[in-house]
Amino acid sequence: MDLQTPPCNTSGSQCDSGVQPVPYALIIIPVLLAVTTAVVVVLVVYSVCCKRREPAGTPVSYSNSNGATVGSTGAGSVLTGTVSGALGPARDALGPWEIPEDAVLKELDFLHTGRYGPVCQSQLTRGQVTSAVVVKTLRDSTSQAEVKEFVNWAQFHTVVSKHENLVQMLFFQTRRLPMYLVLEAVSPGNLLHFLWTLHNEDPGTPSQSQQFSERSVFLVAKQVAAGLEYLHSEHRLVHGDVAARSVLIGAGLSVRVTGLGMAFEAWESGKVAKRRAAEVPLKWQAPERIMRLPMTTSSDVWSFGILLYELVTLGAPPYPELQPLDVFPKIQNSYRMKKPEHCGTPLYDLMKYCWMWNSHDRPTFSTIIRLLRSYIELADTTPLSSQESVDIFVYSKKAGVFP
Repeated sequence: MDLQTPPCNTSGSQCDSGVQPVPYALIIIPVLLAVTTAVVVVLVVYSVCCKRREPAGTPVSYSNSNGATVGSTGAGSVLTGTVSGALGPARDALGPWEIPEDAVLKELDFLHTGRYGPVCQSQLTRGQVTSAVVVKTLRDSTSQAEVKEFVNWAQFHTVVSKHENLVQMLFFQTRRLPMYLVLEAVSPGNLLHFLWTLHNEDPGTPSQSQQFSERSVFLVAKQVAAGLEYLHSEHRLVHGDVAARSVLIGAGLSVRVTGLGMAFEAWESGKVAKRRAAEVPLKWQAPERIMRLPMTTSSDVWSFGILLYELVTLGAPPYPELQPLDVFPKIQNSYRMKKPEHCGTPLYDLMKYCWMWNSHDRPTFSTIIRLLRSYIELADTTPLSSQESVDIFVYSKKAGVFP
């Protein structure tokens, strides 16, 4: 059977010459495949080149020699370029504080989450010397503004925290991420918690309470006043949260004032946000602060009087018979706390001096130091004691604060 050629439906020379038309698909498909392949190759090459040019954006993590991670950066973390930019001129100032290569952090134990990130207790080993330290780490996934604030926080310590009665920064780490501060650690530690350990002790059993008397109150208070006086006189800064919870106690009743967050805020920006100032529990605030007036040295003096009460009562909440919101109306009507048990008249007179309603009538810290020195010989050396157990829930309710 003969095959018949289909009729030509097109006009023109192709039919006339007997040449069959070429389908367009045979031309378009190979062209598309070639173009697609070329685009894919270009994208791959471009991606590789970009990655080679972006080492500063690579997430970095740092672990100590024990394998415990100090911190790490993941998706959205601070880039090393961002850190470098935030350091800027501060790098020269912080250079001498860079942690030495031979210093090793070991045995990191998480304590709590601070303003900037994890806060850990650790052991710093350098050569044959090992000492307890606190490591404050800059958290993952932070902004350049937060990095800059963290760097400023380190600078604040290098400039301000030079007095022996203020908490000391030992080192600052900027060479790799995460950045962190290394601060000295003291033991027993928090003064308020130390005072609580003196409750319910057997007077006949030798213990740390055997060394904590009214005279000890004078020794501790004088060191706190010295740290605050330095803060005020040398840097024109107000602490803003003077209390036993903001003091560290070490061996031999050595003292370090901590809780410098509001002082740092004032140092950095020249003022303290009202919201931040209002976070201080009412029972420690001077009357002018409760009325939302600016913090002053005199308002720290009022709070120092409350600290004296805490010391001599072994950490009792101030105004124990009043609710926090009832304090201001009472002190406005000249009410002051009664003289605590085991408190001598000179110490109580100093408390009342700090609690003068008119801030201009209160003593300066230099005057307080002079008075403490003159009164110390009159202080009782009998160990302070309390048979009342410490109930955290009851304390928090009475004090208006969770310690």
